[in-house]
Amino acid sequence: MATPPRTAARPPSRAASLAMLVAAVCLVAANMRPAITGLGPLLDQIGADTGMSLTALGVLAAVPLVAWALFSPLAHELSRRFGQPRVLLWSLLVLLAGTLMRSIPGPVVSLWIGTAVIGIGIAIINVLMPAVVKREFPGHVPAVTATYTALLAGMGAVSSGVVVPISHLEIGGVAAGWRFALLVTGAALLPFAVAAWWWAHRGSRSIHDHTKSPRGRTGIWSDPIAWLVAVYMGLQASMFYMFVTWLAPLSMSTGRSEVVAGIDVMVYQLFSLAGCLLLPLILRGGLERWAPALIPSLAIIGVAGLMVAPGAVLVWGSLIGLTGGATLAMSLTLMAQRARDHDTSAALSGMSQSVGYVIAALGPVAFGGLHSLTGDWVASLALVLVVLVGLTVVGVFAGRDRFVLERR
Repeated sequence: MATPPRTAARPPSRAASLAMLVAAVCLVAANMRPAITGLGPLLDQIGADTGMSLTALGVLAAVPLVAWALFSPLAHELSRRFGQPRVLLWSLLVLLAGTLMRSIPGPVVSLWIGTAVIGIGIAIINVLMPAVVKREFPGHVPAVTATYTALLAGMGAVSSGVVVPISHLEIGGVAAGWRFALLVTGAALLPFAVAAWWWAHRGSRSIHDHTKSPRGRTGIWSDPIAWLVAVYMGLQASMFYMFVTWLAPLSMSTGRSEVVAGIDVMVYQLFSLAGCLLLPLILRGGLERWAPALIPSLAIIGVAGLMVAPGAVLVWGSLIGLTGGATLAMSLTLMAQRARDHDTSAALSGMSQSVGYVIAALGPVAFGGLHSLTGDWVASLALVLVVLVGLTVVGVFAGRDRFVLERR
């Protein structure tokens, strides 16, 4: 009897493939901030355990930002050579390795090295995600960007809120400690993100563009629109990370406990999530042109409120969080909208994040340094006001409907 012919396995339908890709993007987004945002609420514990000064702790918090500035320019070339899916997969594995290294008990050098490796992994992911959105969801860039930045902010908020209680858990009659807390908050979802990203791209063959494109690679650094996007990215990130790093110590200085201060940081980031989700509503009609300049106004009110009535830190932090989330989503949207195609978007993303995180890395260090010099928070908050005014001015020009690498 003749055996029936074997039928080839059917490839997944377009709808199934799209669903897998959306799930993978969401899981990647969920892992882009918890390893970073859990650090701020634990600064007091880390300082007490390691003997590090406030300034050194500020530098530690800035290490990922420095890594983002240094390694962001490499992402575009890596994606052209090896393909975005493969580079993103390896970046997730690097992030996992750094998270494990940071939590190894022993010399404090592992804390510094692990934090730097975490920064390297996230640097590449940061750059490639706007290009992934531009390529895979060209008709829904603001909505998809808002979704993944909301997840990014939301999981960062959860990390800030639970990291201190986790550090106080007793294991064998001994407190779990800050290293264990950073491990749990930073690595709990990473294996799922790795598996989902691999699954969504299994069997696919990426086409790598090895063509010479001097204008695309180097022209981006002399393009004025690109510089507007870069400075906007840097100023908003500087403001966001100053508060992610120092809001908990500021909150504790008003008499709130360590746990409540961690919750304050969580609420700050939950409102950041809300800001991400609200952005597509703002980017409608004539308001889209002025959105980059108008969004910082809420944070200006919040920072002024912290200077006048710091006891209401939760109220003012919520306003600042709304601006932080909306300006982050705005920055990533600009990286996609100001480019004609996904390759140019990756180049713009790499350039603007490299420049942007040089600016951002100075923020937590300067904020902590001013606090150490003056003994209060007024000078540090005044620095944030200056940053927000600059963000508003740059937003006026970045909001114009122009494209990078085009004659004007």
